Amino acid sequence: MDGSAPWTTTATTDPELACPISPVVDIVFSRWTTPILWTLHAHGRQRFVELERRITTITPKVLTQRLRQLERDGLIVRTYHPEIPPRVEYEISELGRSLAPLFAHLAEWATTNLGRVDQARHDYDTKPAR
Repeated sequence: MDGSAPWTTTATTDPELACPISPVVDIVFSRWTTPILWTLHAHGRQRFVELERRITTITPKVLTQRLRQLERDGLIVRTYHPEIPPRVEYEISELGRSLAPLFAHLAEWATTNLGRVDQARHDYDTKPAR
């Protein structure tokens, strides 16, 4: 490595290409993707209703949409069991599991720094008007 920050790249005029992690952020860090992946990673294979119970603030419609998108992106696997009644299970894929170190680093950062973020917000909000 050349000693530069790992996120720096050569300059580009195309804003879509300026940050090489933008597509990853779009895929992984949408509002409900992270809790779904976290739940599947932590608890293993789940049925729809189990996910719904664990992620209590998500609506069934949004959960369905996010699960379909995550399956399309290859981050989860949907398994249909043709029984009566039919059963569908979701589990994190190998590709989805490869995000675990990233989530672990983010959880560590959160534990270490969210208090500092809260303090900075408080300090900013209590300063006299600019």
